[in-house]
Amino acid sequence: MIRTGISMLALVSFLAAPAVSQTAPATSATSAPTAAEAQAFIDRVQKEYTEFNLISQRVAWINATYITDDTDALAAEYGARGTEMAVRYAIEAAKYQNAPGLTPEQKRQLTMLRSAITLPAPTTPGAAQQLSDISTRLGSMYAKGKGTLNGKPINGSDIEAAMGENRNPAELKEMWVSWNDNVGAPMRGDYAKMTGIANQGATELGFPDTGTMWRSGYDMPPEEFAKLTDKLWADVKPLYVALHTYVRRKLNEKYGDAVQSKTGPIRADLLGNMWAQEWGNIYDVVAPAGAGDVGYDVGELLKAKSYDWKKMVQTGEGFYSSLGFTPLPESFWQRSLFLKPADREVLCHASAWDVDEKDDLRIKMCIKVNSDDFVTIHHELGHNYYQRAYKDLPQLYRNGANDGFHEAIGDFVALSITPEYLVQIGLLDKSAVPGADKDTGLLLRQAMDKVAFLPFGLLVDKYRWQIFSGEIKPDGYQAGWDKLRLQYQGLTPPVARDETRFDAGGKYHVAGSVSYTRYFLARLLQFQFYKAACDQAGWKGPLHRCSFYGNKEVGARLNKMLEMGASKPWPDALQAFTGTREISGKPMMEYFAPLKKWLDAQNKGQPQGW
Repeated sequence: MIRTGISMLALVSFLAAPAVSQTAPATSATSAPTAAEAQAFIDRVQKEYTEFNLISQRVAWINATYITDDTDALAAEYGARGTEMAVRYAIEAAKYQNAPGLTPEQKRQLTMLRSAITLPAPTTPGAAQQLSDISTRLGSMYAKGKGTLNGKPINGSDIEAAMGENRNPAELKEMWVSWNDNVGAPMRGDYAKMTGIANQGATELGFPDTGTMWRSGYDMPPEEFAKLTDKLWADVKPLYVALHTYVRRKLNEKYGDAVQSKTGPIRADLLGNMWAQEWGNIYDVVAPAGAGDVGYDVGELLKAKSYDWKKMVQTGEGFYSSLGFTPLPESFWQRSLFLKPADREVLCHASAWDVDEKDDLRIKMCIKVNSDDFVTIHHELGHNYYQRAYKDLPQLYRNGANDGFHEAIGDFVALSITPEYLVQIGLLDKSAVPGADKDTGLLLRQAMDKVAFLPFGLLVDKYRWQIFSGEIKPDGYQAGWDKLRLQYQGLTPPVARDETRFDAGGKYHVAGSVSYTRYFLARLLQFQFYKAACDQAGWKGPLHRCSFYGNKEVGARLNKMLEMGASKPWPDALQAFTGTREISGKPMMEYFAPLKKWLDAQNKGQPQGW
């Protein structure tokens, strides 16, 4: 789940990147740069970004919603222009970084220009085009990718749905293996080439490698940010291990020792998701007797009330409207992609767009009437409302306080999809609201997605950081992936994998070079935002049952944070809404404390870990 239209600085591989002036740098070789010249450079950058973003966003939109050789070529062309010119801007920004008399704001903007590129191309002639061609090809391979089910081809969105519904271990294995073999493995050679080119570009910008460059965008030294992610994982790891232990036992009870062992790692294809990043789809397998039956399923409620894609989106919009946000513009309904067309290839992966960086807000989804997509709609709309809140800031500040903020906004709203909220919007009868005795089931269902995701959210970028640094070499791509999956998630593939494979490429964000740490941060930030909103709303009951739907005070305070965009360091934005300047795993642990206690009791005498 991503959003685009953020000055194009963080867009995937600059497939729709900003153009840069062809004019010479503002300083000569014989004169030291001045603060005035730096400001003139910043002003020029922002003007040209704004001018180019509109056409580049339109190219990106067309390519994502009408995939052909021609639109791939257009995307590659604009990607080449954007990558090459963005690197020139980054290099020029570095020249001004130490100019005397710079204001803090100027220093911040120059740092953003220098470090915000996703895949930097070196200035070597042809390198930008080569990098863009590879990036476009990888993205197109993913979008067109298919696995098989019972020997028949099945596309990406359908195979995701089938992995969540199917309980036949042989068919799950077939889908998992075919998807990774057909989609991931062919990318392996191109990915190695792309890594080499991007690392050359990062070196020209003064970074040891691309991974270090990625970690430099969090208002702290890159090495300190890596330590922060490790600390945050340590905060929440005991909860994940307890969940893993419980789920492994339940899978063993269902499938037997031949499929899932009582000890050790969990088989990766049994968890209801192609990447085992969220496990909520197998809640029926792990639900405890009595307490596990919460009495309703959101997907079934939607179908019973005859919800279609439009009503689902209108309901998501309604939540934000209840907080006092202005409704979405009519163009949103006219220009978004809500359903997968029958006549052409599209990139179904959900994303949110602000094409003109003003009011041309859109989402792109292939919506199905189910619980996952109901939550995803709330998430993607969070991007749109964030985009609109900071639209009047200078160009370089039209972004989240950090990339985790953008992901967390919609997710913390989605946390408020509680039984009480479902009653408020007419999806659930008040008489069907589960009692306190069902809290274990409610929390377990949440944890199967929220907690289960944490190690995956961390390891995807740890894997790429190690590739960029050379710790994982091209001849060890698959082994490196499997090692981290075992280390952090406690998972093992259903069949042996060798170095002809590249299972990481079967994940969109790896194929598309979208940094992933944002999702790890977002999983934690959303609970901080949620607790702050519930406190502001005066909620007195169990935290996990809180809904701030309809609370205008929460909406007003939230909007103040959103309007800050990236104009201040992220601790300032965090403090504006939550009162604290530190990201922490403690609010999540508080939210799930009753579940942790219950899991520990269930796991007594069971082997812990893997």
